Amino acid sequence: MTSHAFRMQLKPGVVDEYRRRHDEIWPELAEAISEAGIYDYSIFLDEQTLALFAVLKLRDDNNRDALPQREVMKRWWDYMAPLMEVEPGNRPKEWPLVPLFHLA
Repeated sequence: MTSHAFRMQLKPGVVDEYRRRHDEIWPELAEAISEAGIYDYSIFLDEQTLALFAVLKLRDDNNRDALPQREVMKRWWDYMAPLMEVEPGNRPKEWPLVPLFHLA
């Protein structure tokens, strides 16, 4: 098991909509994420900067790299693109976070 953390960026005025869409996450997307070996996935908001900080755990046998090819993932990115800074193809821009401390 490994942890992966990264930052994403919301656009101004969309926090409530971002939260609503995640509160209503599509069951087929949740299933695809789980099948990719991702679990215990949290996203935190810095209200001052609108930065999102995501932390997820990966099973040792994960296939997270295959997720971008899944049709449900592409549809989700298209759905979320108006709310976030994105790459071409609507994948959210991600900035990796470097682990500095962990207390287990």
